[in-house]
Amino acid sequence: MKLIIIFTLLLSTIASAQPELQTPYEKGNGNQSTTYEEMVQYYSTLDEDFETISIENFGSDDNGEPIKVVVFSPSKSKDLPIILINNGIHPGEPDGIDATMMLMRDLATGKIQSENLRVAAVQSYNISGMMRRGKFSRANQNGPEEYGFRGNARNYDLNRDFIKNDSENAKAFQQFFHHYKPIYFIDNHVSNGADYQYLFTYISTNKERLGRTLGDFFHQKMQPEILRQLENNGILTTPYVNVHGDPPDGGFPAFMDSPRYATGYTALFNTLGTVVETHMLKPYKDRVRATYEYMLHSIEYVGENASVIQKIKRESLSEVRPGKKYTLQWKLNESKFRMIDFKGYESGKKPSGVSGKQRLYYDRTKPFNKKVKFYTEYKPIKEIIIPRYYVVPKSEHQVIETLKRNKIRMKEIGNDSVMQVEMYRIGDFKTVKNPFEGHYLHYETHTTTEISKINFRKGDILVSTEQEGVKYLLETLEPQATDSFFNWNFFDAVLGQKEYFSDYVFEDTAEELLKNDKVLRETFQLKKEGDPDFAKDGSAQLDWIYKNSVYYEGTVNRYPIFRIP
Repeated sequence: MKLIIIFTLLLSTIASAQPELQTPYEKGNGNQSTTYEEMVQYYSTLDEDFETISIENFGSDDNGEPIKVVVFSPSKSKDLPIILINNGIHPGEPDGIDATMMLMRDLATGKIQSENLRVAAVQSYNISGMMRRGKFSRANQNGPEEYGFRGNARNYDLNRDFIKNDSENAKAFQQFFHHYKPIYFIDNHVSNGADYQYLFTYISTNKERLGRTLGDFFHQKMQPEILRQLENNGILTTPYVNVHGDPPDGGFPAFMDSPRYATGYTALFNTLGTVVETHMLKPYKDRVRATYEYMLHSIEYVGENASVIQKIKRESLSEVRPGKKYTLQWKLNESKFRMIDFKGYESGKKPSGVSGKQRLYYDRTKPFNKKVKFYTEYKPIKEIIIPRYYVVPKSEHQVIETLKRNKIRMKEIGNDSVMQVEMYRIGDFKTVKNPFEGHYLHYETHTTTEISKINFRKGDILVSTEQEGVKYLLETLEPQATDSFFNWNFFDAVLGQKEYFSDYVFEDTAEELLKNDKVLRETFQLKKEGDPDFAKDGSAQLDWIYKNSVYYEGTVNRYPIFRIP
């Protein structure tokens, strides 16, 4: 497809041509963002005036407002590949909301011609956050004059909710994501952190997590070409600078977008994705322009290369099949980096006018261009072998509901059955001290594996890994994965013992057990000989006998999802 672009940066020219289609942003002073009500009304007008524009509702925000997706379709065909754009996940970063209103208008009017590609854009994902409009919550951001709030109606950061699904917003996202099955995904944001010359920074879905085929194509071919177009238009670009409190002169790493994040989630279904991060300290009108142009050139590239992208997406599934290795945990490889030209500002320390202590500052009168290290490689630190099936007991309602919402194919076991499976026991894990997004998140989880025959009931769920959602299964059902269901507290009930004993009653039982069970008796004796503290502690000895006897329940720390190799 040849994409014909007729675009001018002079908004006054657009306004004079079709003043009735000016967006609220264009009618303002360049430093004003649209309100929720204005946005909804504007898209409603486009829907009424143009056959190529339609509006579809999917679920709701936690405040009950329907989440609306505006779709540009150049024809009535539903088979065209589609780009999905997400806006307002953090409504204090409204660049994408205003830029997308102009983009969809320009598609509708033919200023941008896209004959073989559909474009779907979430008007505002975090509606309740957008409605909480103010001037002060983004204390370190240069405009616009008013904007929304980061948290939604229940104070969730929605860009941490794509696996745990605490919000109605996240459930709605999964509905429309699987409805559209996008070939490319863009999530529009504004950065935080260090100061530098760049207007446009970006997070490309981590190449290791995409896999070799998709990762190489996206990072070596597709993304560089889109960024080259921005640079040709005078927009400076660099990878997302995830540096806070220090200057970035010492280098910085590629961001690891795990599945809790939007592009981390979409990558689980082999959808390439970019998080747009315009720089917070640049003027709002420049940020809106940069966001518009990135979306514009993405449409151009994807439209011209859709068949290639679809072919590579299909091929990449062969890398994630039963019996192959899959990495659950990654660590930055600090020995691997490339030198990039970085355009920053000289920084230094001076006494704070508040505390009198030394504070960081940047001197914008002293720009520099120097080589810095960009760490691009991550190395595996935990791998597993992909099983053929997972078995999910029908009692795990939350898991089954979430799998269904993500279009995971599954079938019920027809009869009560005994099956030999791999079974995990949770050995050790750490938990954050303070709640994180409504959860006491676990991390550094370790397991042991047992082979066991388990009685399964009719109606328990068998899930094959030979399907498009295989990476979603691996990243959620394997407890050691960074954003696993276990780490997000789905299974905390298995960590607690339910039955106990009274010492004075069990003393006689324990004595009888040692008398009649030679193996137990000898193992108990070795334990005492090898552990002096244990040998002195009568209560610990009684507890040990209980936990090594038939009286102990045995399900403590037993992970309730099972594997069939």
